Amino acid sequence: MIVARRKPFDEIKGSVSGAEQVLILGCGTCVAVCLAGGEKEVAILASQLKMALRLENQNVRIDELTIERQCDREFIEEINTRVTVDDYDLILSMACGAGVQLLSDVFDHKVVLPALNTTFIGVAEGPGVWTERCRACSNCILGVTGGICPITMCAKGLVNGPCGGAINGKCELDYNRACAWAMIYERLQKLGKMENVRKIQPPRRHDLATSPALVIHKAYQ
Repeated sequence: MIVARRKPFDEIKGSVSGAEQVLILGCGTCVAVCLAGGEKEVAILASQLKMALRLENQNVRIDELTIERQCDREFIEEINTRVTVDDYDLILSMACGAGVQLLSDVFDHKVVLPALNTTFIGVAEGPGVWTERCRACSNCILGVTGGICPITMCAKGLVNGPCGGAINGKCELDYNRACAWAMIYERLQKLGKMENVRKIQPPRRHDLATSPALVIHKAYQ
């Protein structure tokens, strides 16, 4: 899932300054799970903005709406069936960066502003805790490394074994952090796949992760 966190409140308040009608648009998928941009977070931000702007004698209409996903045109196109976008001076998006950009494409005549900072692709470790696990490098080697990504988990992104600086299974850059390759070694040993340690990976294919990327499923080509 994509993990994000809300921007500082003063930054958000400053971004909507001067507007008279604002639509705060939430996203019901990834950012809802990480408690950053779902329906509840939309309601909280709306209440905070209303109170703060009222104290500054700014008469601003702030409406709330949350859709399933802001990274999918199908759901974005439903917005105008629930509200009239042209009624608003701007849309304050509580989605990841991809959602903000698609929303801006669909409503290219309307100011769309981000309320969140997108941080990483990760997993939920427990209530309120998420960790980065994937860099979306487009050349996955998890099948060789026992399901542990060295590009993400290793501070140096090494794909062919440890750097030699680890001590007692800890990274030389932070001794509170486990060495990714120590974890890979232990996982492969547990799986009976130690021969994978000797498999030399070619240099990373940075050309596969060029930006902006485009993927077209074969069925639609």
